[in-house]
Amino acid sequence: MKCAGTIDVRDVDESCINIDPIQVGGRLTADAMKAIIAYGDGYSVCDQCRKPFRLDYIKTPPVDIFHRDLASFVNMDIARVVPGARRGFQAVADALITKGDPVLITALSHYTEVLAIEGRGGVIREIPKTEQNIIIADAAALKIEEVIKEFGRPPILLFLDHFDYQYGNCHDVREISKVAHQYDIPVLYNGAYTVGIMGVDGKALGADFVVGSGHKSMAAPAPSGMLATTAEWAERVFRTTAAKTDVTGRTFGVKEIGMMGCTLMGVTLVGMMASFPHVRERVKRWEQELANGQKVVDALLSVEGTIVRSEHPRKHTLTRVDTSGSFDRVAQTHKKRGFFFTSALKEKGIAGIIPGATKVWKFNTYGMTDSQAEYLASAFRDIARKNGLTVAD
Repeated sequence: MKCAGTIDVRDVDESCINIDPIQVGGRLTADAMKAIIAYGDGYSVCDQCRKPFRLDYIKTPPVDIFHRDLASFVNMDIARVVPGARRGFQAVADALITKGDPVLITALSHYTEVLAIEGRGGVIREIPKTEQNIIIADAAALKIEEVIKEFGRPPILLFLDHFDYQYGNCHDVREISKVAHQYDIPVLYNGAYTVGIMGVDGKALGADFVVGSGHKSMAAPAPSGMLATTAEWAERVFRTTAAKTDVTGRTFGVKEIGMMGCTLMGVTLVGMMASFPHVRERVKRWEQELANGQKVVDALLSVEGTIVRSEHPRKHTLTRVDTSGSFDRVAQTHKKRGFFFTSALKEKGIAGIIPGATKVWKFNTYGMTDSQAEYLASAFRDIARKNGLTVAD
């Protein structure tokens, strides 16, 4: 079926249990789907834009209230919507980093954090991970001291993921932030895998900036996200233009430089707004989400030769597994080779694993019902047994 011209209908989430690691937190709510039909035109939210002509002042729809609610949602002072988490990284980097400044990331940081720093000419230094793929406060302190010896000054900024995208492991943001603040280093909290799916208290975590992803974890269309900060940093990051052109003498009011004026003008913003009441409620169910994820992890661990590369027990619904000793053994002799696994999953109505992956792969159980989690757990066991692998009771 085609939805228009040569564009196929996409029905992954309607016809399958989708366990794609980056998609499940961004599935739209029914309210968001209705809202994007009504506000699908490019500048739809600008119908009622009045002086001072800025997105966060629009009252109909209540964009102004939404901005305040976003800040409150993560316990920060001021928030803005941005085109994805990466643009939040970029806005902070543009405000704080100058060429040659040392900037800290971690050995598990997302590549977009690197690009944000590189774009400003910052010098990147990494906090190493432990053998268990965890970032700890002691390692952060040691790296800061190394940077001071190398540059004669501490890093200008620290990018820190709460849960990383590679393993879904939990890193001690609060303790690492305490260390950073002892050296007056501001902390950017990357909540791409937390804001919108679990409770986040930016100030309690010691964050100076909180970045979230709408399309990854807030049931919003792409590209969307949020950047929140404290009153201390707001004037710098959300600074307004002071430019005056030389020929016409034009000025541009309260347009914010880091936001390039306005950010999300139509469908992305309204979809994010429409889902927000549901998002605020669903973060209260995080423990149930973890329990469902653990059911699936336990099922995989029951297959002889399967290893969970993420920390265990799980603290997140994103998990990295190594099936080199189980499903990949089957792939060596199966007529479909590595594609047997995703093919078998597809037959059971399960999607989201990279086709051909049988060695190391990731999945995410977020948003599943109890029965879906049990079905997925059973499916992994059934596929293993059918292909001659030993499965523990």
